[in-house]
Amino acid sequence: MKGFEEKVLAFIKSEQLVNSGDRLLIACSGGVDSMALLHFFDQYKQLLHIELYVVHVDHMLRKDQSAGDRKFVEDFCASRNIRCFSTAIPIPSILKEHGGNSQAVCRQERYGYFADVMREHNIKTLVTAHHADDQLESMLMALAKSGSVKGMLGIKVNRRFDIGRVIRPFLMVTKEEIREYLKKDGLDYREDPSNAKDDYTRNRFRHHIVPLLKTENKAVAQHAVQLALQLAQDDEYLQEVAQHAFDRLVTKKGGNCYEVEIHPFISEPLALQRRLILILLNYIYNDTSTFQRHALCTSILNLFQTQSGNAMLNLPHSFLASRQYGKVLFHQAQEKEPFVPWELTVNKWNEIMDLRVYIGEPSQMTALQSDEAQAFYCSADKVSFPLRVRTREEGDRIQLPGMSMPKRLSRLFIDEKVPLAKRDEWPLLVDVHNDILAVLGLRVSSKFSRTRRADDDWVFIIDSK
Repeated sequence: MKGFEEKVLAFIKSEQLVNSGDRLLIACSGGVDSMALLHFFDQYKQLLHIELYVVHVDHMLRKDQSAGDRKFVEDFCASRNIRCFSTAIPIPSILKEHGGNSQAVCRQERYGYFADVMREHNIKTLVTAHHADDQLESMLMALAKSGSVKGMLGIKVNRRFDIGRVIRPFLMVTKEEIREYLKKDGLDYREDPSNAKDDYTRNRFRHHIVPLLKTENKAVAQHAVQLALQLAQDDEYLQEVAQHAFDRLVTKKGGNCYEVEIHPFISEPLALQRRLILILLNYIYNDTSTFQRHALCTSILNLFQTQSGNAMLNLPHSFLASRQYGKVLFHQAQEKEPFVPWELTVNKWNEIMDLRVYIGEPSQMTALQSDEAQAFYCSADKVSFPLRVRTREEGDRIQLPGMSMPKRLSRLFIDEKVPLAKRDEWPLLVDVHNDILAVLGLRVSSKFSRTRRADDDWVFIIDSK
């Protein structure tokens, strides 16, 4: 077996993790992994031509014990002449005031402090002690939780973080190798008693599932690392392909609204369709736990494949995906005030949404209509006043000119290709008996005529504002 140091140095070189002149900030809890990491880089700082710094956070969850961890790390750094940045964050108080998952809050606060130190001291590289067993645990947990491709990428060897990046040079070595390395050099470390408990999901995987897998093959953790690296390389290439396709197939309509042509989209390979959806959801949402859900992605794919001309899918956080005659529109649902029916004033222009409507005697019309205006004629004796404007109701029908039977409004909207999202708010002109006289801006009933008949003494004009 390769020596521990040789293996780590080879991994650093192959993944281009460290460059000459880099300033590294080692995240050190005082545990076996991070103490081995700190010792390793202290040994090789001259060979690698790097500057070394350490950062430690006391979460104040174990009182004197965690305070002892902090002092242990500070004393070690002082003995090696390494600058150490440390702080205590009152996690119990934060949890009491704001609630939340203990581990998640610890991580958020810890990495927040890491970022503060990096910015204040212009250190561009954070180094953590994640190793091969951590990678295996993470991939198994992702498989148990959701089974997404993104989850199976596991812990990244090198990723962007705040003003710089975070690297994991121990990712190719196991926990056992780290212990042996630290033991060989006779170095001490601190044990966190909570690591022995099964309270946390990761601990349950670590204590029960991973040991079982290792009885089948001791190299299973390294296999997980190799798989994650291969998946990451494949993912990077496919993501580039998907981004080019996204730029070609998806149109931003302003704000947080996107439009996708259905036929070109479904002509792409299914694997690319999934990635296009994930890219789109990434633009819409910042919360990765939202847009990486398998069920959400599948529902959107089904919306593209459905044979229905119009369909709508409710997305998380008040977003909608609306299928509208050859296109799918992704947009935020607008909170609308309920439409209140109101009475139309005759012999006067009435403003209705983006329309102007006049009904009355032609001689009383006080404003000229535009070139886009449509004029219809009727006999006042054949219209039952007063007239109202309302939106559609269940069972609505309209008697259209030239038809023997009234037509269902739902069918009319389909024939006229009215988007599904607009149908419930479309203004209708009705008489005192609630019969529909006009679907404003769309169609009028048989009581109106384009040409003036002998007994027509009123005019009905629809104009845009």
